[in-house]
Amino acid sequence: MAAIPDTTRTALVLGASGGIGGEVARQLRDAGWHVRALKRSLGGTSSTHGKNGTRHEGGIEWLQGDALDREAVLRAARGCAVIVHAVNPPGYKRWAEVVLPMIDNTLAAAQAGRATVVLPGTVYNFGPETLPLVGEDAPQQPRTRKGAIRVELERRIEAATAHGARAIIVRAGDFFGPRVGNSWLAQGFVQPGRPVSTVREPGRPGVGHTWAYVPDVARTMIELIEKRAELAPFARFHMKGHWDADGTQMAAALCRVAQRHGLAARRKPFAWPLVGVGALFSTTLRELLEMRYLWREALELDNARLVRTLGREPHTPLDAAVEASLAGLGCLGAPVAALAAGH
Repeated sequence: MAAIPDTTRTALVLGASGGIGGEVARQLRDAGWHVRALKRSLGGTSSTHGKNGTRHEGGIEWLQGDALDREAVLRAARGCAVIVHAVNPPGYKRWAEVVLPMIDNTLAAAQAGRATVVLPGTVYNFGPETLPLVGEDAPQQPRTRKGAIRVELERRIEAATAHGARAIIVRAGDFFGPRVGNSWLAQGFVQPGRPVSTVREPGRPGVGHTWAYVPDVARTMIELIEKRAELAPFARFHMKGHWDADGTQMAAALCRVAQRHGLAARRKPFAWPLVGVGALFSTTLRELLEMRYLWREALELDNARLVRTLGREPHTPLDAAVEASLAGLGCLGAPVAALAAGH
């Protein structure tokens, strides 16, 4: 007979098929948590599925369901102490239609079970009046539609903490990592599946940019989850991550790592004019263009509160993080299993 999960160490991860959600799910599993994940289609055959549309794979209990289906979320979250809300529409599409309904479902489940919601926050929430160094309590006056949606999302989370839920928001810069295909590094700087030959730079030289290595973000979340009883009901933290002070260090690291693997990579400017033309026909490119201001103005996150709480910020050296990311994206020639796994 299978052991009954300890509900105090049971977590539901929404978005576990994605980069940040998948990393948090794996790290929670490795830390001894019973992890559930919700997925629209489990695939496989009926013989590979357990009761009630579940499937166990990689030490994670996968349940069939959609984050837009409140009853599915409520069922999946039953008995969970933590709900990781790491789900977003791919390619920036349908944000206005689905982002807020999805968080409403998560909050309904958290309030019903008095669970802690854990959210990867974005820098879209902030306008120019808060730059360049941004703390957790800085005014949130976004200049974009996506930023306004994220501000409302966090407002709803904070309101829910007055009705039984608890929340931890971990805000970080541009995500990158070995399993993160939907990122600026993977979609802007290099081409996944191809050895690095060209590194494109979307930013202005001299303008700083904030990066976040996903395994470090996940580790930070898990350490905060373990301390959740000591935190305020609504707790926000910023990660410094990899601060590229002059906007050139990420590209330089990509070229250094490529060179160590026998690849000659050259740097060139990102083709913003082509994005402008493509935005006339593509929703993804149009949404991408809206975020260009983050490459024109420096935004650095102040991590003082996080350091006070944990004693330090989990941090992988830049070249090691870049090497693991490029290996995972298939950009270093022959696959390197240990690097692709993020070790």
